[in-house]
Amino acid sequence: MRTAEISRRTRETDISLRLNLDGTGTYTVDTGIGFFNHMLELFSRHSLIDLELTCKGDLEVDYHHTVEDVGLALGAALDQALGDRCGIRRYGFFMLPMDEARADVLVDLGGRPYLVWKISHPERHIRDFNVQLLEEFMRALCTAARMNLHVVQSYGAEVHHAYEAVFKGLARAMRMAVEPDPRDTKIPSSKGVL
Repeated sequence: MRTAEISRRTRETDISLRLNLDGTGTYTVDTGIGFFNHMLELFSRHSLIDLELTCKGDLEVDYHHTVEDVGLALGAALDQALGDRCGIRRYGFFMLPMDEARADVLVDLGGRPYLVWKISHPERHIRDFNVQLLEEFMRALCTAARMNLHVVQSYGAEVHHAYEAVFKGLARAMRMAVEPDPRDTKIPSSKGVL
């Protein structure tokens, strides 16, 4: 089983996270931030990665600590569950339409963290949630998961649709990248290590 369990406790957040890469997309998510919960639920459902996540954060201060620390915990869990990364496809990509919005997401689980984040939608808030925090989430995720992630959200009139396209696109790209490759059970690199 490609599973992981992470417990992360600081003075700002207390996170408990379990995931299963070979799941069915079942989830329970509670971060205290409704829109963020919704995005993480979409990620689980469309990646087929089972996710149990609770985070108690200092939301009275800001949402930043919760969003970034959840990214670190999720990334660490992905890295743990992937192990030495033998036999995975490694690369994943998806072009996702969400009504009038589009996002292109590309993933490389090659061990080198890097984030390219290009969001065309100018709106910065969904209710009281600053969507710019999602870049911090993705950067933390990339760093802890040791993955290269390119996100280009090229158009869309509705801000919710724009970010929903990003998270669903990430889910589908991740689903492809973590999938076992029946033709190659070795490390997916000419270097022999990731």
